[in-house]
Amino acid sequence: MSYFHRHRELTPYLLLAPGVLFLAVFFVVPLGFLAYQSLESGNIDFGYAFTWSWSNYWHALRDYRAQFVRSLEYAGIATLLALLISYPVAYWIAFRGGRWKNLLLLFIVAPFFVTYLIRTLAWETILSDNGFVVNTLQSLHVLGPSGRLLATSTAVVTGITYNFLPFMALPLYVSLEQIDGRLIEAAEDLYASKLHAFLRVTLPLSLPGVVAGTLLTFIPAAGDFINAQLLGGPDNHMIGNVIQSKFLELTDYPAAAAMSFILMAAILVAVFVYARLVGTEQLTGTAV
Repeated sequence: MSYFHRHRELTPYLLLAPGVLFLAVFFVVPLGFLAYQSLESGNIDFGYAFTWSWSNYWHALRDYRAQFVRSLEYAGIATLLALLISYPVAYWIAFRGGRWKNLLLLFIVAPFFVTYLIRTLAWETILSDNGFVVNTLQSLHVLGPSGRLLATSTAVVTGITYNFLPFMALPLYVSLEQIDGRLIEAAEDLYASKLHAFLRVTLPLSLPGVVAGTLLTFIPAAGDFINAQLLGGPDNHMIGNVIQSKFLELTDYPAAAAMSFILMAAILVAVFVYARLVGTEQLTGTAV
């Protein structure tokens, strides 16, 4: 009898070992170093020393509270917009796409073939002061003669929504595509209107996709800084812009590390509260 047959209970742990090792080296260790760095004091010229400098956290919250709030606000609005846009699209592809489903899904994923920076620069051109969008809105009197979209919160939220839209659409499609159409037919056979069948059958069964999509969209959107940098102005900067500046320009590593941990903690709290409100365990069980 071979060694593996005699120690079959070790097989799951051996299969998990590569993944655990990868996470330890590329996630836990860097995270630990970042936590260590967030409690240092000093500067780039004279070096940094570990002094349990908790004041880095207090100063970050005191000086950049507006950027923290703005990041969560922009991410929340962009997530809601992505949901409102993606759900009808995913619904139509899942139930009406027919043999064109794969092609339609390719259209959703296609923007990922272009780098994130180029896509955002394209929006900078689209929303430029002399561009078609601004001229059209001015002719419709939605914007004033000197009105603009760039360097506004509207432009930043638009860019975030567009760039993270596939993260919302794909989980929604997967969830909707798995719904057994016979359940909807049964609801209509029991004299439910199409609206009631959607509200009582389709929507509840698609909630796992809604939860997955909102989390996949909100979490990276809260830490984004490219859209605010290129499409917004100084008044629209998010906390990601501050962290990027502290790390790469001001070389204030302890402050940047502290801000990173505060942002991560805020996102974890928001996700935890959201998970408790929607009941992810119940949704997962329903999906299975």
